[in-house]
Amino acid sequence: MVYANDLIYIEEHESEIPWLKIFTQKPCKEMSECDEDTKLQIYKCLDIIERLMIAYYNPTKINIASFGNYLPRLHWHIMARFQEDSHYPEPMWGKKQREARLNLPPFEIFIELLQKELKESL
Repeated sequence: MVYANDLIYIEEHESEIPWLKIFTQKPCKEMSECDEDTKLQIYKCLDIIERLMIAYYNPTKINIASFGNYLPRLHWHIMARFQEDSHYPEPMWGKKQREARLNLPPFEIFIELLQKELKESL
């Protein structure tokens, strides 16, 4: 668990790239089922995570997605993507393009910075 409050929680997704997922505390299938406070909290978290990923990792692109087809519960994926990652430019669920060994700054430090920012901002 990276972060949690009464409305949302954030988890790490094991991957070669920095990848987080935001979930609602209350099980919702679709964004339209969320109350306004939960929606606002999700959008704030997406913004904070995206900005920090850009500042810390300098990725080629940030990918943000909400699918939930296999897990029919509202959640958002936030991924820092790099031209050198194993799937780029394909989605991480797509066809692998190459073997990759990314040399990225420590994820643990990113998480510490993120936790500090979330505590100050939410």
